[in-house]
Amino acid sequence: MSALVHEALMYEGLDEFLEGTSAFVNEGLAAGETVVVAVPEPRLTALRDRLDGPTEHLGFMDMAELGRNPARIIPTLRNVLDANPGRRLRWVGEPVWPGRRPCENVEGERHEALLNVAFADVPVSILCPYDVGGLDPTVLVGAQRTHPVLHASGRRWDSVLYGDPSTVAQAAAHPLDPVPPTADERRVDHDLYGLRLFVRDRASAAGLDGARLDDLLLAANEAAANTLLHGGGRGVLRIWRDDDDVLCEIADGGRLDDPLAGRRAPDTAQAGGRGLWLMNQLCDLVEIRPTTQGLTVRLHMGLEPAVEQVA
Repeated sequence: MSALVHEALMYEGLDEFLEGTSAFVNEGLAAGETVVVAVPEPRLTALRDRLDGPTEHLGFMDMAELGRNPARIIPTLRNVLDANPGRRLRWVGEPVWPGRRPCENVEGERHEALLNVAFADVPVSILCPYDVGGLDPTVLVGAQRTHPVLHASGRRWDSVLYGDPSTVAQAAAHPLDPVPPTADERRVDHDLYGLRLFVRDRASAAGLDGARLDDLLLAANEAAANTLLHGGGRGVLRIWRDDDDVLCEIADGGRLDDPLAGRRAPDTAQAGGRGLWLMNQLCDLVEIRPTTQGLTVRLHMGLEPAVEQVA
């Protein structure tokens, strides 16, 4: 078996989902591999019941929590690998499911492409279920672009649309939605205290409070600090509400060449390098895009807390 196996399971209905994922899981358990299932409810409980629950080498995660920000998934896989040295990892991960917003679907597709970059030479088998009856056709095309092998109804075939992972994941190929004219704006300079007060005032007025407000403030502060250190020393912060999200973005003159930046746990011996990592851990979604002027980092924080993770 090659180092990385990355397949998309194209399923229609719960029975096809259970049939395809349980066969994949049981194959891994029989081979003595570490197996983790990360899918959203209600499929998580249905598959747990089908497999008789967790065992020593079989674990479950609620993807609605873990994958709310898809950038958290790759470091979670890495943590599982590090906790089980010498064992192949078999991962069932459903980062895109019906009901996700277009911006989340885009980051899900980029995540799928980056899996091929992050684990190209690592002993991991990954099966990613896609609900063909509930997802937009553009999402299904994205699955074919990011998975070299497709799987449905017990058969496998090579994806003719599979593309170079680095090209598919390029942020520049996925432009951000425009900032609304009603967004509040402030320059980014060395007055980080004033910037935090500005974000707190606008985010509170939009309905964000408690720990989630504190998390957005910390993430915005990290983004602004990156502007001062790496983005030319100045930029522009914009903040607005979009439905049930508060969005805060910082545009500056920086660059980011590493597609996996923010998807690796920071080195504890290193003084810096934690900004993007913290933003991904704190926010429900982080979109990073190059522009003709530099770089834009857009932070999303929902007004409602994320669901509790199933153990």
